[in-house]
Order: sequence, then structure tokens, then C-alpha cells
Amino acid sequence: MPENYKNIQEGLTDYVKTGAMIFLILALLFIIFIVFSIQRRRKMILEKKQMEYHYQQTILQTQLEIQEQTLKNISQEIHDNIGQALSLAKLNLNTMPATNDEALQQKILNSKELVSKAITDLRDLSRSLDTDYVQEMGLQRAIEYELEMIKKTGTIDTSLIVEGSLFRLDKQKELILFRIVQETFNNIIKHSGAKRLDVNINYAPALFTLIINDDGKGMDLQPISEEKNNNFGLGIRNMHNRAKLIGADFSMTSSLGKGTEVKINLPIENKQ
Repeated sequence: MPENYKNIQEGLTDYVKTGAMIFLILALLFIIFIVFSIQRRRKMILEKKQMEYHYQQTILQTQLEIQEQTLKNISQEIHDNIGQALSLAKLNLNTMPATNDEALQQKILNSKELVSKAITDLRDLSRSLDTDYVQEMGLQRAIEYELEMIKKTGTIDTSLIVEGSLFRLDKQKELILFRIVQETFNNIIKHSGAKRLDVNINYAPALFTLIINDDGKGMDLQPISEEKNNNFGLGIRNMHNRAKLIGADFSMTSSLGKGTEVKINLPIENKQ
């Protein structure tokens, strides 16, 4: 009897050990399955985010290409049609016979000056819209050109400070940066009431930095970030998205009565 009891006990012990082993194996397999499922889910979420990001980048790139082609067409239209029409008007004014009427002669002279100024302004505008011309000038010279045009208006004083050794970026990156700068300048002219506009460009070995400051009335950025239908806020988000497209960081700081600062940081992998 004791021998049989011992055998039964040993058999039960073996069953318990075997059951425990099977349970541990099943638990381990279940844990592996859970971990694998979590990793797979994370991978799917990551892939979905990457697909959405690439889709948004493709859409943005397409929008920019369409916009640049439109600007190029407008530039060509200004040069070929409006510019030529004004040049013809100036030629007609120059060929008008002299008159003894001093008032009329002064009006003709004033008209010549106005037409000449219009031709110059349109030529400047045409150049700033022409993608090829901007890329040929380079980012720094294109910004200098814009600042010169703003300064000519006599309403805003401008300055440009350049630090570091100049180097060229990829042409597409320079063009996108220039369009961001143009939109920033346009916002300053339209909304800020600024009397001074300062631009700082820093060429560091691993980082290109562009900072735009104005002494205007500033703004509260909180409502802009909250109101998705705000056109001005939309413009800021567009600039942010453009910067993101080329791997740059766009930031804006402002407060009422203290002006606005726009800062763009672009990491440089290989200095060109």
C-alpha cells in the first residue's frame, strides 16, 4: 500500500510538473504573441504616419511647383506685355514736340518720370517673381534685393547683417526659404506698422540661420494658433510647412507692442 501510494504521488508530481511546464510554455507563447502584436501595431501606426507625412509632403511640393509656375507666368506677362506697353508710352512721351505751355510741359515731364518709375518697379517685381532669376541670384542677394526695394519706399528702414562664410544651399531650398522671407516681408509691410526691418543671416558649418526682426506693433499669437480659419494664421502655418518640407525649423515670437521675430534654422549636412 505505501509503495502504491508513493507511485501515485510520484505520478501526480510528474503530472503537476508537466502541467506547470505546459502552462509556462503557453503563458510564454501568449506573452510573445502579445508583444509581437503590440510591435506589429506600432509598426503599422508608424508606417501609416509616414505614409500620411509623405502624402502631405507630396501635396505641398506639388502646390509649391504650381505656385512657382504661376509666379513665373505672371513675371513673364509683366515683362512681355505691361513692361512693353509702358516702354511704348514712355517713347511716345519722349517724342512729343516741345511746347511753350510751361504747365503742359511740366505735366509731360511728370508723366515721363511716373512711367519710368512704373517700369523700374515692375522690372523689380518681375525679377522677384521669376523663379529662375531668384535661383540665379542666390538667396542672400535676393534678400538684399527685396530689402532695397522696401527701403526705396521710404516707409521702412532696413538692414542686413551677415555672419560666417557665405555658401550656397540647394537651389530648391534657397527658393523655398526666399518665398518664406517674401511672405514675412509682406506681412510686415501690411500688418505691423513697423519703421525698421532687420535681417540676420548666419552661415555656421552645420547650421544655416535666418532671423527677421521688426519693431512693429506685434501680435498675440495664441488666437492665431487656435483659429484654424484665420487667414493670417493660415499664412504662418504655410510658412511652417514650407520650412518643414526642406527640413528646416520655423518659429515666430511676438507680443503686443514689442515687434515680431521670425527665425529659421536649417541643419547643413554637407556644405555646398
